[in-house]
Amino acid sequence: MDDKIIAIKNWLGSGTINIFGIQFSGKDTLAVPLAKKLGAVFISSGDLIRAAANSEHDQRLRQAAIDSQTGILTPTDEFRALIVPHLKDERLTGKPLVLGSVGRWIGEEEPVMEALNEGGHPTKAVIVLHIPDEEIWRRWEIVKHTRNGGRADDQDRQHVQRRLDEFQEKTLPVIDKYTELGLVIDIDATGTIENTFNLAIDGLYRRAIGSTNDAT
Repeated sequence: MDDKIIAIKNWLGSGTINIFGIQFSGKDTLAVPLAKKLGAVFISSGDLIRAAANSEHDQRLRQAAIDSQTGILTPTDEFRALIVPHLKDERLTGKPLVLGSVGRWIGEEEPVMEALNEGGHPTKAVIVLHIPDEEIWRRWEIVKHTRNGGRADDQDRQHVQRRLDEFQEKTLPVIDKYTELGLVIDIDATGTIENTFNLAIDGLYRRAIGSTNDAT
């Protein structure tokens, strides 16, 4: 494992790994330990958007943040205003990034990649986590009964379904774009957290080794 991590770090440099997946696929559950293992900064667009609900920021941004609490993703214009400048933050200079579904609506992938390139964090890989529909609802039942004071849209089935529909309509086209660019690593996330993590490391390692071989 250590040799794989070293190879991934050398390949990644100050680049970016963006992680996508349908609700309850375990995006943040993978992203947080992956970022720690790679010495990267973890950035979740959802956290940034929701944080704006408690700020004195532009009213439209605050409303978008409030909407996100009920399962409505932030509109693209508000997303750009809130998220894109953060990706070019000078405090991130020279650091690798692991993103949690940043730019998940079709049309947002281009400004995200542009901002990352300008900040010196080119997108090196996009991990897509896959789970079947029955696993989504099985995990939802667990979350609903175990989370105390969690997100409102994790508690209401209609809000969950809305987010699932948004994923199909607006996020899958984003993933298709990344697939066309040859950036996607598909991961079966139906197993344990450890298994998903190991599959992600293996996928990134193959990408790193393949990049090295191409360079030679």
